[in-house]
Amino acid sequence: MASQLVLALLAGVIAGALFSVIKIPIPAPPNLAGILGIVGIYLGYKGIEVLGFRIDISAVLTSLF
Repeated sequence: MASQLVLALLAGVIAGALFSVIKIPIPAPPNLAGILGIVGIYLGYKGIEVLGFRIDISAVLTSLF
């Protein structure tokens, strides 16, 4: 797992450097608050997975209409 994290970080650094060299904006939030928002989304998703909470959207929509 650690090697996957290192490879992911390395890929991100290379991609960021490439974006900088060709002078295009990065496809990520440009500040810490935006990055923390992405981390929060990930943690919320994983938290619901761990809790096993599920909603059947089709059943909800069928009951409403």
